[in-house]
Amino acid sequence: MRFNTVAPTRHKTTNYAGGEAFVQDPKMELASLLLTSFVQDQFYRDAGAQIEKVRELLFSPEMNRFGAKAAVFARNEFGMRSITHVLAGEIAKNVKGEEWTKDFLSGVVRRPDDVTEILSYYLTSYGKPIPNAMKKGLGMALSRFDEYRLGKYKSARAALSIVDAVNLVRPKHTEALAKLVNGTLEPPNTWEVRLTQAGSDAEAKAEVWRDLVTTEQLGYFALLRNLRNIMEQAPHVLDLALEQLTDDGRIRKSLVLPFRFTTAIEEIGKTGLDRVRDVLVALNTAVDISLSNVPRMEGKTLVIVDSSGSMTWGGQGAKTPIKIAALFASVLVKANDADLMLFDSDAKYLGVNPMDSTLTIAGQIERSARGGATNFHAPLIHAKRPYDRMIFLSDMQGWVGYNAPTSALQQYQERTGSNPHIYSFDLQGHGSMQFPEDRLYCMAGFSEKVFDVMALLEQNRRALIDAIEAVGL
Repeated sequence: MRFNTVAPTRHKTTNYAGGEAFVQDPKMELASLLLTSFVQDQFYRDAGAQIEKVRELLFSPEMNRFGAKAAVFARNEFGMRSITHVLAGEIAKNVKGEEWTKDFLSGVVRRPDDVTEILSYYLTSYGKPIPNAMKKGLGMALSRFDEYRLGKYKSARAALSIVDAVNLVRPKHTEALAKLVNGTLEPPNTWEVRLTQAGSDAEAKAEVWRDLVTTEQLGYFALLRNLRNIMEQAPHVLDLALEQLTDDGRIRKSLVLPFRFTTAIEEIGKTGLDRVRDVLVALNTAVDISLSNVPRMEGKTLVIVDSSGSMTWGGQGAKTPIKIAALFASVLVKANDADLMLFDSDAKYLGVNPMDSTLTIAGQIERSARGGATNFHAPLIHAKRPYDRMIFLSDMQGWVGYNAPTSALQQYQERTGSNPHIYSFDLQGHGSMQFPEDRLYCMAGFSEKVFDVMALLEQNRRALIDAIEAVGL
C-alpha cells in the first residue's frame, strides 16, 4: 500500500483518545512503533492496527530505506523481534530491483529462527512467489550460521522449520547446512540440550542443574530465566544460584538493568514453591545492585507518570503500560536527584523513600494509579520548582480539554524561569505527541541502550534518528 502524503512535523492532529496532539515526523513515528511494539493488543489499537500503521508509514522509497535501517537497528540494538519480521516482509514486498534489499534482509537476521519467522509472515500475508531479494538475503543469513546455531534453532516441530526455509530460499550450501538437510547434524552441547536429554528423569535433571550451577556455566541472563526450574528441580543448589544472582561483579559485567527482573519476580511470586521468600529477597537485592548500571543525569529531574485508565489496561497476557512506567520511574528516582509526580484528571507529587527498594517504589506507584482521565496540563500546572528535565512516561493519549498543553508549558517556564529538556516516552508507540516536536525529545523502547540514547539527546535531539540513519545499507 502506498500513501502519497504525510502531515508535516508539528502539525496538529487528533490522537486515539480524541484529544489534540501533534504529528511526529514519520521517521520518528516509525522508530517509536518499532522500539515499543511486541505486536500485541494495546488499549487504543490492536495488533492488526500496528501492522497497518507499519504499512502506512512505508509510503515512499525513502521511508522504505529508512524502515529497513530502523528494523536492523531495532533487531540488533534493542533486541526487538516480531515487529522487525513484519518490516522485513513489508519492505520485501514494496521494494523491487534495489541491491540494498538483500543486504537488509540478511542484516535483520540474528538467529536462524528469524528466517523462519520472516518467511512465515510473508507467506501468510502475501503467499508465493517469494521475492528474489528475500531469497538472496535470507539465504545469505542462513549460510553464515555454524552447526551450533543451526542445531539450536532447527525447529523440527515448528510449522516452518529451518530445513523448510533452506528448501524455499536455496542458500549457498555450507557443510553445516548440508548436515542439517540430510539429518546428520548433531545436537549442540548446550545446557538446553543436556536438560532435554535428561528427559523426565528427575535425578538426571537435578544432576545437570547441579553441574551447571556449581561450575558457573550459566550466563547471568540464563540463570535469571531458570530460577524457577532450579527451585523445582534442584533445590539443593538454590543457595549457590542465589549467591551468583546477587554477585555484584556478575551483575555489573552483565550490564543487566532492573527491567530484566520483573518477569522472574512475577512468575516466581505465583508458584507457591518452597523458599519463594528467599528467592524474591535475592531478586530485589539484584535489582538494586543493577542500578549501578544506570547512568546518572546532572541537575534536577521531574519524573511524570501517566496513571490514567488507558495506562492500566494491557490486553490479555500483556504487561500494562503502568507496570513499565512504574518500574522505569522508580529506577530514575533511585538513581538520580529526581521528584516524582503522577497525573490523570489532575496531578500530584508522590513522595517515595529513595532508600526503599526499586520494586517497593514501583509497587507504590502502581497502587497509587487511579485510572482517571488524561490531562497533560495538570503536571505543568502543579510543578513547583525549576527542573533541568521533565520525563513523561505515558501512552500520549491526552484528551482532557481536547487541546494540547503548550500554553501550560509556557506558563510553567515563565513562572519558574526554567527551560527544561522534555523527554516524551510513548509507551505504546501510538505516534502522536503532546508538545510540538522542537520542544522535546521523543523516546521509545526500554532496553540496556535506552539510557545511552538519553545521554546523547541533550547534545543532539535527533540522536535516535541519527543512530538509525547511520546503519549501513
